[in-house]
Amino acid sequence: MNERPEPFTPEAFKSDPYLHLAGRLVPGGHVLPVRVYYEDTDFSGIVYHANYLKFMERARSDHLRLIGVVQGDLFGEALAEAPGFAFVVRSMELQFVRPARIDDVLEIHTSPVEVAGASITLQQKVMRGGDLLVEGKVKVAFVAQGRARRIPDSLRAAMKATLDEGGSA
Repeated sequence: MNERPEPFTPEAFKSDPYLHLAGRLVPGGHVLPVRVYYEDTDFSGIVYHANYLKFMERARSDHLRLIGVVQGDLFGEALAEAPGFAFVVRSMELQFVRPARIDDVLEIHTSPVEVAGASITLQQKVMRGGDLLVEGKVKVAFVAQGRARRIPDSLRAAMKATLDEGGSA
């Protein structure tokens, strides 16, 4: 997985000209800007609660992209190590503090909290300017054939490097 160029270099943009859409790395994590569209809202005009989960999932995926984890390569490596594998959300805790509305520009902050044998725990915050809207803790587990399995070494190393940077996204 280290064959991917460093983010935001000319080589990276040659392989993915839309890399700038993946947000930005910050000390200890990642930030993804998201605009709220009409489709994200409910009948009362605020963001429907389940859509925050979509925003947070996108942020986790783009965080991986920017730390050099090519998800297609990761799946190939994981399949070789553990046939029938899957990444599953093991647990999620959310606190809804304030609502977001149509046309708001949000920032989804993602920071690894713990990298364990078969799981990764991430802290995520949905912010509008300096206001906290939603805060969550997500534990993602690696399973194969119905059992927890050790996370592939390449993903473990990439996430630990981000965790070791410290700071808060």
